[in-house]
Amino acid sequence: MDRKVLFGFGAHSGIGELTELLRMAQEADRDGLDLFSLSDHPYIGERLDAYAALGFILGRTERITGFANVTNLPTRPPAMLARSVTSLSALSGGRVVLGMGAGGLWERIAAMGVPQLSPGDAVDAFEEAITLVKLLSGGGPPVTYQGRHYQVNQIEPAPVAAPPVWTGSVGRKSLAATGRVADGWIPGHAADWLSERYRASRPVIDEAAAAVGRDPGEIRTVFNFPGRITERPLPATRDRDGRWIGGSAEQWVEELTGAVLEHGASGFMLFSAGHAGPDPLLLGRWAREVVPAVREAVAKA
Repeated sequence: MDRKVLFGFGAHSGIGELTELLRMAQEADRDGLDLFSLSDHPYIGERLDAYAALGFILGRTERITGFANVTNLPTRPPAMLARSVTSLSALSGGRVVLGMGAGGLWERIAAMGVPQLSPGDAVDAFEEAITLVKLLSGGGPPVTYQGRHYQVNQIEPAPVAAPPVWTGSVGRKSLAATGRVADGWIPGHAADWLSERYRASRPVIDEAAAAVGRDPGEIRTVFNFPGRITERPLPATRDRDGRWIGGSAEQWVEELTGAVLEHGASGFMLFSAGHAGPDPLLLGRWAREVVPAVREAVAKA
């Protein structure tokens, strides 16, 4: 992917929502959106497996890129994850991003038979996993990797380049790992460029990147951005805590254009407000009214 600002939408991957999810992804593809994302909660029986769903949807679309927002790493060994994402990339013409998380709901994860890690160990495993996925991509000689959590011995890399890796890092240790080895950062649901989480966290990523000789500007910030699009302007587009609640299409355009030009935002994933299910009407207005106008405003700046 190039450095253009990316626009997409996020949805839950419930088995009963597959038909609607596929229709929305195909409509977003036709409307020129860049991305769709699915949650990855394999311990919830009513959810589709995120990677099976990604492959299915990528096979029924032409241009849009997909990713798990974010991959539940503890349930997906990184050597196999590398095979999954490079295969998806080869099959789709490069239309995949690897969203990565260290694991959050550990009681649910451990209930699936996965050994529970301490927070510090989970982050160490997360950084090792990103490193290993990249080593097992892009061709080259067989890889031997002896990490504390993951090891492989003389495994041939896939001849396909690793997709961009975007993380859902929150804590300082995880943020620093993002700066060292990842390509993008998703601050969290409703944590935008005016939030305390962003202001306190992004410098940690930048400092860690610079410390290993990376350009911090190459690490995207992609916001999971919930809200509603109203017919008329709202008197206030943020609540008392400063969280975005939405507004008219024009108010969205003004807000997002400012986020790009003044705060360095490089991507937006639209979610329905309040963790609601997929909303085709919201997605249609986002894709046809808001996104083209933001692209145009940014291009003119």
